[in-house]
Amino acid sequence: MIIETNAADYAALLNERAPRGLALADTLIAPPEILQMLAGLAERIGADFAPASWLIVEEGEVVGLCSITRPPEGGSIDIGYGIAPSRQHRGIATRAIGAVVAWARAAPHVMAITAETAIDNLASQQVLARNGFVRNGERFDAEDGQLICWCCVVK
Repeated sequence: MIIETNAADYAALLNERAPRGLALADTLIAPPEILQMLAGLAERIGADFAPASWLIVEEGEVVGLCSITRPPEGGSIDIGYGIAPSRQHRGIATRAIGAVVAWARAAPHVMAITAETAIDNLASQQVLARNGFVRNGERFDAEDGQLICWCCVVK
């Protein structure tokens, strides 16, 4: 399940507490510096577009996050996501991204979703492919290296 985030959710996660009375995975969803970056990104994007990010929840436990990574453009949103290491390889990301795709299909202002994966991140590539994303190119990023670009047309 995905739940739209708010500033209090990020504040709780940064204090290593579970938001909204949920439980928290036994390993960090992301390091504090990444959570701070995501909180700032959600605040900036959320000023003009909502939702800007979602908690990924399984069985009452926050196990990951999915975020829009840059301001939407021309009806397209770009997403990034992560699952706590102790909860990976259980289909959680596939279900969560499926829920984001379902949300986008119902959102009149979203026409497509894009995402990027590392060349060697086969698990994430499978998550996207299982949810209707199609590989549509590659690019090099100075920080992340060679990336595969993906797109899912929802309308």
